[in-house]
Order: sequence, then C-alpha cells, then structure tokens
Amino acid sequence: MTYPKIPLAQSILQIFLAKGITNIIISPGSRNAPLTIGFASNPAFQCYSIADERVAAFFALGIAQQTRKPTVLVCTSGSALLNYYPAFAEAFYSQIPLIVVSADRPQSKIDIGDGQTIRQENVFVNHSLYNANLLEEVSAENDQKINEAINTAIDKKGPVHINAPFEEPLYETVSELSVNSLVFASTNVPQTVDLEELKQYADLWNKSARKLILIGVNDPNAIDDKTIEAFANDKSVVVMTENTSNVCHPSFISNIDTIITPFTAEDFEAFRPEILVTFGGMVVSKRIKAFFRKYKPEHHWHIDTLRAYDTFGCLTKHFEVEPNTFFNAFLPLTSKNESNYFTQLNAVKALRKEKHDIYLSKIPFTDFKVFEKVIQSLPKNSQLQISNSSAIRYAQLIPIDSSIEVYCNRGTSGIDGSTSTAIGAAVGNAKPAVFITGDIGFLYDSNALWNNYIPKNFKIILINNGGGGIFRILPGHEETPVFNTFFETSHNLTAEHLSKMYGLDYLCANDEVSLINGLNSLYVQNDRPSILEVFTPTLNNNSVLLQYFKELV
Repeated sequence: MTYPKIPLAQSILQIFLAKGITNIIISPGSRNAPLTIGFASNPAFQCYSIADERVAAFFALGIAQQTRKPTVLVCTSGSALLNYYPAFAEAFYSQIPLIVVSADRPQSKIDIGDGQTIRQENVFVNHSLYNANLLEEVSAENDQKINEAINTAIDKKGPVHINAPFEEPLYETVSELSVNSLVFASTNVPQTVDLEELKQYADLWNKSARKLILIGVNDPNAIDDKTIEAFANDKSVVVMTENTSNVCHPSFISNIDTIITPFTAEDFEAFRPEILVTFGGMVVSKRIKAFFRKYKPEHHWHIDTLRAYDTFGCLTKHFEVEPNTFFNAFLPLTSKNESNYFTQLNAVKALRKEKHDIYLSKIPFTDFKVFEKVIQSLPKNSQLQISNSSAIRYAQLIPIDSSIEVYCNRGTSGIDGSTSTAIGAAVGNAKPAVFITGDIGFLYDSNALWNNYIPKNFKIILINNGGGGIFRILPGHEETPVFNTFFETSHNLTAEHLSKMYGLDYLCANDEVSLINGLNSLYVQNDRPSILEVFTPTLNNNSVLLQYFKELV
C-alpha cells in the first residue's frame, strides 16, 4: 500500500477510514498532494476527480444528499477553498453532512507574500458546524479535532471544515504508516420525549377543531405509514405538503398555491388553524408563508432534532426529536375532534382540480404546458431533481406520481449548483434520475458536465425561454432594456454545442408534438446521458401563469 510520507496526512486518512467515510471528491492541486496520494492509492476509498471546486462541492452535496453519510471534499490551498462556499452554505441550511478538508501552507507562510495563500482558518465560520484548524505536527490534539469534525457532521447533519497545513516536499510516499491515530466514538445521545409535557400539548390538540400540518423538504419514506394514516383519518386535521416533502396521501394537499392563492380575506380567516405543526426543511410556497405571517395560528410547534426556524413569527414550541419519535408518543394521547375543517378544504381542493384541468387543457405551448407534459411523463420509481427559481415553482402546481423521489436545493434556494447536485445525486443513488432545469441555471452551472461520472441513464430536461423568466412573474416587471439585460438576462444560447463537447446525446423540441416525441426518445435511450432542450416563448409565460390563478375560482 502506498501512503503519503507526511504524518498529518496519514492521520486524516486513518481516521476517515476507521469511521467509514469513503466517498472522496478531489480537485487537482499541489498542496493537497499528500491527501490525494493517500486517498487515491487506497481502494477502500471511492475517489472522484472534479477540477472545478464549485462543481465538486455541489457534486459532493448530491452524493451526501442520497447516502445521508458525509462526503469529503479535498482541495489545494488558496482561493480554491472559497469556491466550496455556495455548496457549504446549502449543506448548512439543508442539513446535509459535508466534510471539507483544505490543504494549507504552514502558518509561517500566511500573509508574507507567498504564492497561493489566503487566510484559510475558520473561513466558513458563519456556516460551519465545526472548524478543525490542525497543527503541522502530529498530535493527540489533531486527532481529537479530526474526530470531532467527523462526529459533528454526522450527529448535527451539516458541513464541517478541517484545515490541514502541509510543508514541502509534498509528493514523497512510504509503504508503511508511521502514525497510529486515535479514533473517538460520538457521544451523541438520542433525544426522547417527556410524556408528562406531551400530555399538556395533547390536551390543546384534542380541544382544537382546526389543526394544520405543513411538511417541508423531507427524505423519502421518512415518516411512518401509521402516522400518515392517522392524519388522513382525522377530520380536524389538514395536511399540506410540497413535492419536495416526499410525503403522499390522496387526502393531503400538495398544490398549496393552487388552493390558497384565490382565497379572499374571509377565506383566509376561516382557514386559519388554531394549531400549526411543521416539520421537514424549507418550504417553497411564498404564499403559505405570507398567509401564516398575517393570519397567525395560536400555536406553532416545530419538530426537528436540531433547529426550529420561526418562519412565520409565531413559533411557540420546538420539540427536539425526530418526527416519528414525536408522533409515536403523541398520537396515542390524542382523540378525534368533531370538525368540518378538512371537509371544507377538501371541497375547495376538488373545485380547484376541476378548474386546473380545464385551464391546462386550453393554454398554448408555454412553460406551464411543458411542465405539465414533462411531469406526467416521468418514469415511475425514479429520482427527480429540480433546479431552483421558476422550475421548482411550476413543479409545485403539477401532481407528481407518489413513487417518484423529489429533490431540490432549497437550503439557500440558489441556482448555482443544481446541475452538479443532480449529477452527484445520480451517482449516489442507482435509481434512474431526471433533472428538470431552466436555461439560466443550466448555463450558470454548465461545468457540471465536465466530469467522467455522469450515469448513462441520466436525463436533463432543459426548458429554455431565453432568460430568467421568474423575473417576469415577480412584482415590478417592466419591458425595458434595464430589465431585459440586468434582471431577465436575455440570451440566444442553447445547449447543443455543450452537449457535443461533453459527449451527451442532444434532443430538442419547440412545440407539443416534438416535446412528446422528444420525451419518448429521451427515456428509451440509456447508452449515454441525454439532454432534451425545450424551447418556449419568452413573452407569454408570465401572463399564462398569472391568468391560471385568476381562473381557479
């Protein structure tokens, strides 16, 4: 076996291996050579080489998103490290375990004019759950910090940073380890519920005739079926989900904006719950946020082992346990309440579906029509990745088959790494993967295609309307040169030449017939990753979408 000669690099490798952390994303460089040699020479590690550090970080995020285990990023010194920050922040807000190991110059070389040096220690401090600034010499203190970083990433579900200084020579190797690093187990204690305290909240629940459960971003199959059925069979409970919630039941409401956008002030007041229960990650719908901020429930309980954001300004209780642990203890204490809360909203849901179907049947070929056809075409039991901005918002308006797992980077809601994340996720999960994206997000992250790991059955559906269409939907849109250039970012680019350069199959569509044919061809071909680029008009999309909400009543 080949090992780096530098003892500190040996310590890092030993501890990672002992803890079963084996997915390693390496960006080429010189200062990180000891780590690169150690990881790549050991078959126990699964190593990936990705040159663009920003892409590498989102690729790692995608793998960690699927495996729910820390993925390691390794880079050289200097500005390379800073390119990890967008994905690092996403991991922080999406509670995804990520470990950044940055090679550094020794402390004596910082801020003296030496090449490729910056102040790397604590560079992620605002979003890092733990910062391990290692010493150049091997020590028990270093071992403690490395262990603590890994344990924190696992236990607290988020990103950590290990900064490791290496002095030249960097490329020397040995055949035997010269250190015997210490490995420390996590001291994380599983959290439990206080039954006596829970009874007080069960009393509030049992007296309430209007309870609403809002589920944010959630892992597939994370919530027990018996809990889902208990909610579905209680007429005083309304459950609202989003496609990224990955929780499905025929009685639940997954198209939140379709339901509540046409509400009058009187409707909102009647819909206001007495108790709001939330769990999961970020919520896409801006309308549901605005509703709860104006029509506040008396009680808002959030269930999460780690955090409780006061998103609506009315948080009254944070239950610091897993949702299943909470509901398994809580639901036996509850009783059903005579209520028409669910029945009334279910009637609205039926009306909205009728109006929705009528409207979709008559609209022209625009973004909305494309999303309808694309989502209806998705293979069952597949993984769907969706980019941010208008793509995820359109996707919330179309029902998605319950067998499909849905993901989107909603931690920071940025467009910058959606393609890279989707490719990493496809690597981390063997299911067939489809990625739906807009043109600006795709072009912004086009370096995502610059790697050798894209699965052959990976599909990209690119909806190209010639700019950032979401800005036409937002308030303040005016057709001016300033808007078109600096907000919408108008362009005439396509993905055709990028596809050829990176060896992807390329298909295109510009009307409903060619879209259907393109989708059929896309799913049949599994010998190479493929792109279906769908060209839609620039000017009609916003008016079609806005008119949709007017015709739902």
